[in-house]
Order: sequence, then C-alpha cells, then structure tokens
Amino acid sequence: MERKKIIFLADMESFYASVEIARNPALRGKPVVVCGDQERRHGIVLAASKEAKACGIKTGMVAWECKSLCPRVIFVRPHMAEYITVSLKITQILAQYTDRVFPYSIDEQFLDMTGCDALFGTPLEMALRINEHIKAETDIRCRIGIGDNPLQAKMACDRFAKKNREGIFRLTHKNYSRYVWPLPARDLFGVGPAMEKNFRRLGITSIGDLACLPVEVLKRRFGINGEILWLNARGIDYSSVIPHSPEDGRKGIGHSITLPRDYWDKKEIEVVLLEMTEEVCRRARSLGRVGRVVHVYCRSADFDFPTGFSRQKKMAAPAATTAALYPYVIDIFNTYWDRRPVRTLGLSLSRLEADNKIQLALFEDVEKKKGLDRAVDAVKSRFGPASLYFLASLT
Repeated sequence: MERKKIIFLADMESFYASVEIARNPALRGKPVVVCGDQERRHGIVLAASKEAKACGIKTGMVAWECKSLCPRVIFVRPHMAEYITVSLKITQILAQYTDRVFPYSIDEQFLDMTGCDALFGTPLEMALRINEHIKAETDIRCRIGIGDNPLQAKMACDRFAKKNREGIFRLTHKNYSRYVWPLPARDLFGVGPAMEKNFRRLGITSIGDLACLPVEVLKRRFGINGEILWLNARGIDYSSVIPHSPEDGRKGIGHSITLPRDYWDKKEIEVVLLEMTEEVCRRARSLGRVGRVVHVYCRSADFDFPTGFSRQKKMAAPAATTAALYPYVIDIFNTYWDRRPVRTLGLSLSRLEADNKIQLALFEDVEKKKGLDRAVDAVKSRFGPASLYFLASLT
C-alpha cells in the first residue's frame, strides 16, 4: 500500500520587506515598502511590511499612492543579490529536513515530507519546527501550507495559512471541498483574469461551481487546460515534488527563479542573470566540472497567455567561470527577449566534463579567472553567501 503523501509549501512572508528589515533592524515595526526608483515610472511596490499593509498599501501600487495612504511610509530600494542569497540559505535549511526540496519561486519552496514524520513528528509539528528554524536563522517569518499533493499545499498556503496566526494550514482530500469550494473561482490556482471572465460567461462563480460541472464541457471549451482546472477544483494533482537533479556531472547544472513581480527594466534583469550565473558556476566548480553549452530560459508575466523563449549556445571552450559564461547568457537574452515583462528566468550549464581539459592556448588567462573564482568560493564557504557581492548587484 502506497504511503499517503505529506507535501509542504513554505512561503516567506513579505519576503523582500522581511529581508530588508532583517538587514536593518531599525526598520522593525515601521511601514516599510520595497520599491523601485520613485522618480521613474517603474517605482512599483515589490513588497510591504505588515505595518504598511495595515495602511492599505499593496504590492503593485506606485510610490505616490503609498504616500497618500501612509505619509510616514519608508521606501527602501531593492537589493536583489541579498534576496537571492537569503533564498538559497532557506533552501539549505529546508534540505536538513528532506532531500526532496523544489524552489518554486524566490520566496516559495515545495517540500515532500512523506516519511519524515518518524523523525520530526506530525505534519503540524514538522511545520512549526521548520518555521522556528527559518526564523532563528534568517529572522524571516514563514507560512506553510500542507496538503496531500502540491496543489493542495499551494491552496492551503495562499488561501488559509496566510490568514491565521500560526501561519500553518492543512488541506486533505477529505476537507478540500469544505474549505475550498466556497471560494471564488479566481482564487483557484491556475485561473487568471481572462479565464475568470470565461467562467463567468458559463455561470461559474465559485470553485465549487467549477468542480461540479461535467469535465467534458470544460474540455470542449478550453481543451486540456479546462480539464486541469477541473481537477484542481477537486483537489486532484498527479504531480510530484521533484528536486533538482543530482549534480553528478553527467547531465547539467541549473538554477531557475520565479520573480514576485514583473521585471521590465533590462538592467534589473541583468543583475538577476548575473547572480544566477555566479551560482551555477559556483556549483559546477564545487563538482570539479566545466561545461560547453549555456542554456537560458525566460517566461513572461502574462498568466493566461505566457510568452518567452528557451535557447542555448555552445561556448568556444568549456568553462565554469562567471566571466566566461555571463557574456553568452546576456547575448542569448538580448537576442530573444521580446521586451515583455519577465516573471521567470532559468539558466543551466550542460555538456559537462572534468575540469582538466582546457586548451593550452587559453590556460594562463583561464587559470587567473579560475583562481579568482576559487577565492570567492572559499570566502563564501567560510563566511556565508552574502559575504561578497558583484558591484552591479548592490541596487
């Protein structure tokens, strides 16, 4: 008999704002807003502290709206490098509880805790323990949704855990309809504004309405997407929490990130790509590997009609240094980006081989770059990933 799955979704509360407050405790208890340049059009709220939210400030507002709602609001410029660093640290913390960790976005991570109850107690006890661990290590509050599958964990976190004091909520096949079906259809994971309008035309206003409709009706109207949403409405999800493939040097090393808001500014996107390149190269070097092929993945922010690209390029010589990879990464991005807002970025290095086959003509220059990167790796390994930054990352 197959063991009943226990899936967690760990979501960091007001992640960007929480990181800024952890960096500067003087901000604690104040209405803090992480925002782009207030003087430019993209001065959009990326995150708000609970005190700012209490004033009515929400993600996506512009700076002047915040001032009108809360004259004493404190604006903080985003520090993307620090957010990525803290996100990676949280992944390392979660990996102490299970080897099945999947970073879903910069502030959300899925965990398959099936079988871990023998070590860490009931699902509630495990969730409380993880929350306390993350808080102690990062000073960031975590909310956890628990479910029998990833969908249920996501719904439990987004719709319920964020609203209760403990920051923990559990959905199961038994209680899913009782809690979820009364919610409006737009609250179902996978339903964007365009699909909500389509549902309204069919008389579907709640998740329960969708669940009770014959699946054939939805398949005829919306194809496979209609069937998936019908399954979601019933709490059915056949997917698994699949961690990143073991980096054994045979296939590839990758890193992806789903950003919490739309990224329009090319310079901001380049900072994210730079940090991702450094992380992929660091992991390759730790395995004694270099790679020949760089792959970049990009998805737009449009939920209903996503666009993007997935392209790769072969390098002139195998490498695992940021200086070697980053120009290829930027070249791919500049060539294929359609200037639409970016929400998800992925980067990988493949065609891996042992780091002992560099062409003689390139040896001296490559060794200098490798030596610098190894020194950076050593500092970060000893003093933590936040101990060194690229100057460009200090935005």
